[in-house]
Amino acid sequence: MLTDEDNTDARTPLIMRKDDDVDVESNEVEGGVLSRLRQFEANLDARFGVESEAINRKLPEDKHPVRWHEELSMALLWASATMNTSCFATGFLGWELGLSLKQAIIISIFASIAGGAVTGFAATFGAATGLRQISVSRFSFGWWPNKIIAALNAIVQIGWAAVACITGGLALTAAADGHLSLIVGIIILAIVAMLISLVGLKAILVYERYAWIVFFTIFLIFFGEVGRYADNTTPSPLKGADLAGSVLSLISIVYGSSASWISIASDYYVHYPANVSRVKVFFMTTFGIAIPTSVGMVAGCVVASALNNKPDWSDVYENEGIGFLIQTMLYPRGFAKLILVLLVLSGINVNVVSIYSAAIACQQFARPCARVPRFVWTLMCFVLILGLALGGREQLNSYLQNFLSLLGYWSTSYFAILFIEHYVFRKGNFENYDLDAWNDPSRLPIGLGALAAFIVGVVGWILGMVETWYAGPIGKLIGAGGGDVGNELTLVFSLVTYLPARYLELKVFGR
Repeated sequence: MLTDEDNTDARTPLIMRKDDDVDVESNEVEGGVLSRLRQFEANLDARFGVESEAINRKLPEDKHPVRWHEELSMALLWASATMNTSCFATGFLGWELGLSLKQAIIISIFASIAGGAVTGFAATFGAATGLRQISVSRFSFGWWPNKIIAALNAIVQIGWAAVACITGGLALTAAADGHLSLIVGIIILAIVAMLISLVGLKAILVYERYAWIVFFTIFLIFFGEVGRYADNTTPSPLKGADLAGSVLSLISIVYGSSASWISIASDYYVHYPANVSRVKVFFMTTFGIAIPTSVGMVAGCVVASALNNKPDWSDVYENEGIGFLIQTMLYPRGFAKLILVLLVLSGINVNVVSIYSAAIACQQFARPCARVPRFVWTLMCFVLILGLALGGREQLNSYLQNFLSLLGYWSTSYFAILFIEHYVFRKGNFENYDLDAWNDPSRLPIGLGALAAFIVGVVGWILGMVETWYAGPIGKLIGAGGGDVGNELTLVFSLVTYLPARYLELKVFGR
């Protein structure tokens, strides 16, 4: 049982328990840079609640009951993060791959549900353990291999934020009739999102709880104004293996879009009571991702199909980008500009979540990284996002196809390992986790089983992936353009490897 002194330590940012991720055994020299930065962050935490100890485990006694409207954030957080211009742009990819409107819509809905379910499973760990997602995976990957997951997670969130900056920047540029460069638009989005992320989880949950309403309304307007031009009659020109290849590739892209949230899912549930219904968490997260993602992507599918009937729109899309297409297809023009300005905020929604979780992942690269305050990592992630967005701003569709598919591959492997660990080796019971050991390498698994399964899963990626820059030996066999089966192979390879590898690890090392 914790003493009063222990409880004081639990709430004092600069005094950590021995199991906290910020190891202060090598205390900085008083007056050193890190010491001053941490003191500055502690002061900000006391005044504004910026979470100076964000990566620490949230103990059951530190939590409080959550009111019903706060529980809605389980779904609404994801609704705001996923219903955005990036999602809308992804909806065009079915048309780009030669699929009909009906085919693209069906794939968008069901692949979104599949990816959302993967994330929903991971979300159930947050309240039960009080740990962020990267800390949760230490119970499968161990101390050292888990650093690979932390690095991949940071890359994923930075990549997502860059995509959102590009699409939001395109909208802002179009709203300004081209008088504002895309570069300036990207910078504006990144700065605003960074400022919100600096404040911490409380501000993010409040903001995201309501932001989705604006974008849901916008997509309804898209359906209302553009739906009459949708091409719902022209079948796909693809047949046989070519059709199968495009279907598999679109499934991979859409699934990857929703599944990629798995590496941050529990980050946003640590404040809920440990006894909150896991079924509720699963379904609210799954459909909180799948439904908004489907709304945005289906809107993209409908608009893309309309390009078949509106050659002038197609010219605008091909030559000037998605922002100017939105301005062209909506009426009146002044109203279209208002919509574009509001769509800029959707890029901010994604970036707020991504920057926050990327900073937390960076703190878990190593103990020295944990001593660097979260706001410093936030600033560093901001710089990387800017560089990536500015570098990829002219190739949005290629960026989306390659990036989202890659997200799905590793997310699938990560899911398979966590799932088997929890239901086979932990018997689906959180009492079988030594949660106090979350930051003690000597009490965590070695992680060799997870590492082996992950590496073998990578072989599955390589064999089945189909990207613009590479097609695997199996993936390229499906149709003229290839069919992406990287996720399917990754799932099978990871499952088949992890079971015996983890048994062997337990037998040899006993943990």
